[in-house]
Parts: sequence; structure tokens; C-alpha cells
Amino acid sequence: MKSPNSIQFGFGPGHKQWTLRVQKPILATIAPGLFVLLWSTGFIGSKLGAPYADPFVFLSVRYLAVLPFLLVFAVAAGSKWPNNTPAILHCIVTGMLVHGIYLGGVFWAIDRGMPAGASALMVGLQPVLTALAAGWLLGDRIGPRHWAGMALGSLGLVLIVGPKLGLDGSGITIATITAMAAAVLAMSFGTVYQKRFVPATDHVTATVWQYVGALIVSLPMTLGESWQIDWSPQFAFALAWLVLVLSIGAILLLMYLIRAGAVAEVASLFYLVPVATTIESYFLFGERLAPVQIAGMGLVVAAILLIRRKRTPPPPADAV
Repeated sequence: MKSPNSIQFGFGPGHKQWTLRVQKPILATIAPGLFVLLWSTGFIGSKLGAPYADPFVFLSVRYLAVLPFLLVFAVAAGSKWPNNTPAILHCIVTGMLVHGIYLGGVFWAIDRGMPAGASALMVGLQPVLTALAAGWLLGDRIGPRHWAGMALGSLGLVLIVGPKLGLDGSGITIATITAMAAAVLAMSFGTVYQKRFVPATDHVTATVWQYVGALIVSLPMTLGESWQIDWSPQFAFALAWLVLVLSIGAILLLMYLIRAGAVAEVASLFYLVPVATTIESYFLFGERLAPVQIAGMGLVVAAILLIRRKRTPPPPADAV
């Protein structure tokens, strides 16, 4: 029987198995930080590739490119495919929410002029909505510690993106706000849906079906766009980065984190994404950090530590 802390690979006839075991403390320690780092680079890749293709065309090419990689990996690793229609449909619905609608809404709003600061602020509300949905649909306990951490993280996010809002006030319309709201809601409920209905499906094969769901959303939206793509070196690099690092690495880590922990705690990691993106933008694009933004980062880090702090179990009744 496969250990939950192991990864199995199969090659050749009959898929003879070799098992690589990863100690849970190591994986549990590095996965959250690695996920935040990888996920934050998605904004960098999107910024590099956006000028060379329309938003839903860009996303559809990204999804179509990632599927062959995942299929080859699934076959090589001997991954187990969902063996019933409901499991497949649940994976597809998850993909429609966390890939198709979420990324589609963000890309479309930014393409229509929504300022990056305003977009980050709205996406920053996702952990709060996810926690509320988890408490309602999954029965996850949302205690005072979680509420205090989410309030602290929200305040930190406002301090980080607030200075940028005043620099560009255009592009905030009913249409772009609606698109961003739909994106945030889709990511929040998609995270909860994944935890509730896809708890035991193989990570790799579940992700394959999720990208099928993403294409169900993005491909019809390309009917109103142009498929003329400028295959510049910048676009090729951005596409490769988004496919290999984001669509495979970060998403597999997210699926692992959702299954391994409470949804509210996993969602709290998204507070750190704007922090990481701001630091990356400083070094890559020369964007300066104001003192108030640095203070906001400190609040966000404090919020993450508060939300993810493990409670010490009470001592036995007969302990002295």
C-alpha cells in the first residue's frame, strides 16, 4: 500500500513501481513557502506575456501546452486515473473554478485597464471568502485566532497595495470590478470544492482533468478575440514559465496543501503572494517600496504566523 508520504513512479510493462519516500516534516515545512514563491511569479510571467496575445487566447494556449506534459508524467508515474464519472466531473468543475474563471477574470480585467494594485487588493480578499465558505460547507472551525489573523492580513494588504492605487485611477469600471469579483469568488469556492469533493484522487490525474475544465471556460471566450500571437522570445519565455512552474509545479503543491491541511490555513498563504510579488517587482522592475508597504508586509507575515500557529494540546487531566 502506498504511503501518503511517498511518490511512486512506474516504467515499462506492467508499470513496475519504484517508490520515493519523502519525510512528512520536510515536505510539510517547505511546501507552503515554495508554493507562495512559485505562485507569486505568475504575475511576473503574465506581465511579460500579456502584450503579445489576447487574454483568453493566452490562457487557452497555456492550458493546451500543459496537458501533454501532465499526460506524459501521469503515464510515466503510473498514476491512478479516476474510475467513475462523478470523480471526473468533480475534477472538471474544480478546474473551471480555480483555473478557468479565476485566471480568466483576472486576465480580462487587467487587459481592460484594471490597475494592478486594485486587482491585488481584490484578490487579497480571497482568504476571507474561502474561510467563510469552508466554515459553511465543510464545517471547518473558524476560531478567534483565524478571524484575528484574517483581519491583520487584510490590513497589511491594504497598506501594501494602497500606495499604488493613487498612481493609476483609470480602468476601474463596473465591468472590470465584476470580472475580478467573479474571479475571487471562483477561486474561493473552487478551493473548498476541491477539499470537499476531490479528497482522494491522484494529484496528477486530477490536475489533468482540471485543465480540461479550464479549457471548457477559456476556449469559448476566444471567439471574440484574435488568435494572432506574437511569438517573441519574451512571450515564449513567459509561456514556458507559466506552463512548467505555475500550471504544473504550483498547482500540484496547492492540491497537496489543500488535502494536507485545513482550508482556512491553506487560504491564508494567499496573503503572502502580494508580498512576494512586490519584492520580486522591486528587484526585477525597479519598483520602489514605501515605508508603509514594508510595514504592511510585516503585518501580513504576522497574520500568517498567527493563523498557521499550531495549538498546544491540553495536558492530561491527571498531569501535575
